[in-house]
Amino acid sequence: MTAIAEGSFLTLHYRLAGPDGADIVNTFNDKPATLSLGTGELSPAMEARLIGLEEGTRATFELAAGEAFGERNPDMLQRVKRSLLRELGDPDAVYRRGDVVQFPTPDGQGAYAGVIREEGEDWLLFDFNHPLAGLPVTFEVSVIGVL
Repeated sequence: MTAIAEGSFLTLHYRLAGPDGADIVNTFNDKPATLSLGTGELSPAMEARLIGLEEGTRATFELAAGEAFGERNPDMLQRVKRSLLRELGDPDAVYRRGDVVQFPTPDGQGAYAGVIREEGEDWLLFDFNHPLAGLPVTFEVSVIGVL
């Protein structure tokens, strides 16, 4: 059997659950995932749990609060003027608390998302932390193939 090493290409089923046990991602009832370790598809803490597992292994890992997606960072909360959103996005868009809004990266090659946490008269407070930052998660895997 082949064991997972850094840079391995994997086929696996996995489930990621939040602190309440509810599934966030679950491939066990669908097609398995394929990914390459070290490319950022999984957090470094989750990848570290996979190293050394062999094909056919099924395992469940409990990752402590903040371990999988980092701690919540108050600097990732930022106010954005509504006028800027109208200028750079859809001028007729209606924004509400809880909405997820995509923003382009400065180089225009990618995007990142923020969740609206508060609304002011002329601003919106966005939270750019990962939704699971600062929370414990359960990571369950079933390794199907390793290259």
